[in-house]
Amino acid sequence: MIIAVNIDGNQVGTGLGRAHTMAVADVQQGEIASWDEVEVGWDVSHDQAPSHETHHARIVSFMRENHVEAVVTGHLGPPMAHTLSLMGIALFAGASGPARDAALAAAEQLER
Repeated sequence: MIIAVNIDGNQVGTGLGRAHTMAVADVQQGEIASWDEVEVGWDVSHDQAPSHETHHARIVSFMRENHVEAVVTGHLGPPMAHTLSLMGIALFAGASGPARDAALAAAEQLER
């Protein structure tokens, strides 16, 4: 299961649309099989994009390219939540604490 986690250091980051770094975790049988950290720079592009649609398109592209099945973040706005839900991506907003633990918890919830 591929889970994207908004990270700030080793913790879950706050706003998805302003994430600087995302982790892409492959969780298999309750363990993290791989953990790749990708500097996405959405914190910068958020204010530089010509429109929210352009910014959201970058996020959607990232999710598609990485075959993301779930997103873990501290927060995301309703328009982005709507877009991701239309893509069939499970959302775990309001997350905090260690990012790897949050990825494992999300995977466990999805496997139920």
